[in-house]
Amino acid sequence: MSGRDITSGKGSKSVVPDKQAQSSQGDIAHFLDAARSIARPAGGESGRLIFALDATMSRQPTWDAACMLQSEMFNAVGRAGGLNVQLVYFRGFGECRASKWVADTTQLRDLMVRIDCRGGHTQIAKILKHARDETVRKPVSALVFIGDAMEENIDRLCQLAGELGMRKVPCFMFQEGGDVAANTAFREIARLSGGAYLRFDGGAANALLNLLKAVAVYASGGVTALEKDKSRESRLLLEQLSGGKGGS
Repeated sequence: MSGRDITSGKGSKSVVPDKQAQSSQGDIAHFLDAARSIARPAGGESGRLIFALDATMSRQPTWDAACMLQSEMFNAVGRAGGLNVQLVYFRGFGECRASKWVADTTQLRDLMVRIDCRGGHTQIAKILKHARDETVRKPVSALVFIGDAMEENIDRLCQLAGELGMRKVPCFMFQEGGDVAANTAFREIARLSGGAYLRFDGGAANALLNLLKAVAVYASGGVTALEKDKSRESRLLLEQLSGGKGGS
C-alpha cells in the first residue's frame, strides 16, 4: 500500500496471557453511549474518520477474516456518504503509513486487502500522534483502532489520548483477543479521549461490523443518518443519544 510515512518510534515487548472475557452487553452499551461524543462537523462539512490497523504478525491467523470485516465496514461508510476516511496502519520495523483522505472508500478497501502482516512491535503512539496532528490541521470526527497487543509506554499513550480528548477526538478502541496489557491500555485510551472500548473475537464479528457501521453512519450524518439506518446497532445508538446529552 502506498501512503505517507509516519515518523517511526520504538517500544518494549510486553505480552501477557489471555485472562479476559469477551465484552459484555454492558461494554457494548457503553460503547454505543460514548459514540454520541463524536464531534459533529460545522457548517455542513463532511465528517473525518481515521481508521487505524495493527498489521503486525500476531494478527496473521485472523487477518483474512478481519480484512473482510473491515472491507464491509468501508462499504457501509461509502453508502452512508458525507464522510472522508483515512486508512492508517503499522507493521514491521517502524513502518507506519497513512493514506490520503478519500470520500470514495472503495479505494481504501482495495488498498487494505493488499496489506500483509509483518513482524514488529506495536506503534500505537504514532497513530495517536498522527490523529492529534491531523485534527490540528482540520478537525477529525473520530479515530477507530483495531489491534490485539500493546508493547509501548502506557503513560505516553495516556498523555496522547488525553490530548485527543481535549481536542474532542474520541478513540474507539477495538481489541481482538485477550492480551491483558492491551486491555488496560485500550480502555484508558478510550476513557481519556472520550471514546469507548470493545473486545471482540471470531464469534463477535457481526456485532463488531454493525457497531463500526453505526459509528460511521453517525460520524457522517449524525442522528438524521442513524434514523434512516435500520440496523439494531443504529437503533441502540439512537436510544443512547435520546437518553444522553449528545443530540444531533
